Amino acid sequence: MGALVMGIGNILLMDEAAGVKVIENLLSRYIFPADVEVIDGGTMGIELLDYLQNKQHVYVADAAKTGNVPGTVVRLEKDAVPAFFTTKISPHQLGLSDLLAVAMLTNSMPENIIFFGIEPKIMETGLDLSEEVQGKISGVADMIVKELRMNGYNIEAKG
Repeated sequence: MGALVMGIGNILLMDEAAGVKVIENLLSRYIFPADVEVIDGGTMGIELLDYLQNKQHVYVADAAKTGNVPGTVVRLEKDAVPAFFTTKISPHQLGLSDLLAVAMLTNSMPENIIFFGIEPKIMETGLDLSEEVQGKISGVADMIVKELRMNGYNIEAKG
């Protein structure tokens, strides 16, 4: 058993890249032990099923349309995560919704799943995040590290 931290998003659609940027931030600032896998899930969906196998904890970072002010961070856990994706759909979230449904059907659903979403401002073609979203990336990364540490994982800050 171990943990999986994955960021989801399309780096070509500005704020849609929020989850991927959280992963980049984590990898640039922290050292993870062997039992914590950190991945850029990009726009993959069902292809991520193998990563869920035998994971006790899964942390997902993503842009999330919630209707809140851009830059708002939401944290969901357990059954609230798949429920959220049944009503809030962006191009890649359909893939994540399918992934979670298949994980439930195949008994691959991790014991604990926590989702960190950042409300996007701009989801148009471009490589830069809006200021509102950019300003939340480091904080969401720190929230994930805090959760990992609370669950007994030894995460170290880089030099």
